[in-house]
Amino acid sequence: MRLPISLFCGLAAFAGAMFDSHGASAATGRTSVDVAGQKRSVLLIEFERLKRSPRTAIIVLRGGGASARNALTDRRGIGLSPVVRSAGVVIAYPDAVDGRWNLGAGGVDDVAFVRALAAKLVADGVAHPRRIFIAGESSGGILAMRIACEGADFIAGLAVMISAMPSAMGPSCKIAKPTALLMINGTADPLVPYQGGTANLGAFKENVLSVEETLKPFLAAAQCNGERTKHDAPDRDPNDGSRVVVENFAGCKTPVELVRVEGGGHTLPGRPARADRGVAVGALNNDISTPRVISDFVRRVAR
Repeated sequence: MRLPISLFCGLAAFAGAMFDSHGASAATGRTSVDVAGQKRSVLLIEFERLKRSPRTAIIVLRGGGASARNALTDRRGIGLSPVVRSAGVVIAYPDAVDGRWNLGAGGVDDVAFVRALAAKLVADGVAHPRRIFIAGESSGGILAMRIACEGADFIAGLAVMISAMPSAMGPSCKIAKPTALLMINGTADPLVPYQGGTANLGAFKENVLSVEETLKPFLAAAQCNGERTKHDAPDRDPNDGSRVVVENFAGCKTPVELVRVEGGGHTLPGRPARADRGVAVGALNNDISTPRVISDFVRRVAR
C-alpha cells in the first residue's frame, strides 16, 4: 500500500511541489452560524483561485482554549494554513462557547453547531458536500469523534490528534458509513493515555479508550479486513526521544491510518509544544510535520 508522501519524501520538496506559496492568496474573515437561537462565530480562511467553485473544506476543532481568535498567528497551533494555501482548501475555525467544547450530553449542542456550519459552507457554494473534513486535536478530537458517532453522513474524513474516544461513548458508537480516519498519537502522552485510562484535559477528566479500541468503530464502518502494514518513518531527529511508526489498514473502503509516535507526548509532531500551560506534555517528535501529514491525507481521500 502506498504511504503518505508527506512522511517519506523530502519535506521541503513536497512542500514546494504540492503547495506552492505563490499559487493562492488568503481571504480571511468571520462568518456566523445560528444554532437554537444562539449565534456562533467562525473564522473562515479561503484561498482564492482563478475559478471559484465548491472546494475541499477542513473544519478545525482546536484543543486548549478552543478559540479561533489567534488561529492564524498562534505558532503552537496545528499550522494548516501555510501548508494548504495553494490547494484551494477552505479552512474553518469555529469558536467554542466560553472556550470549551461540550463533550457530553446536555448543554451547548456543539454537534449541531458543526453540522450547521458544514451545511452553511455547502449552501454558500464554498464547500463541496462530499469533501468536508474535520481536524480535531485533544478535546477537539473528542468532539470530532462524537460527531462521527452521532452522524457521519456529511463527513468525508477525520484527522484526530492526541485524542481518544471516551469510554462512555465507545459502546454506542456506530459510524453510519465508511469514514476516513487519520489518528496521530504519542505512546507516552501524559494527558491522553495511549493504552486507555483517565484523561487530563482541562475540564475533561474522564476515562478514554485505548487508541486500538478507538479505531474499532472506524475500522468496522470502513469494512477493513483486519490486516495492517507497519512502516518506520526516517528518524530525522535522533535527539527528540521518539520515533514514528505508520500503520495502514488493509481492505478498507476508505483510508484508516494510525501515526503512532513511540515515546511521543501530548504534542503535535513538527509543531512547538504548548509548554506555557504549566502542564508536562512529554516529548515532541520532529521527524514528521503534522500539517503536511494531514494535508496529504485530505488530498488522497478527497480526490
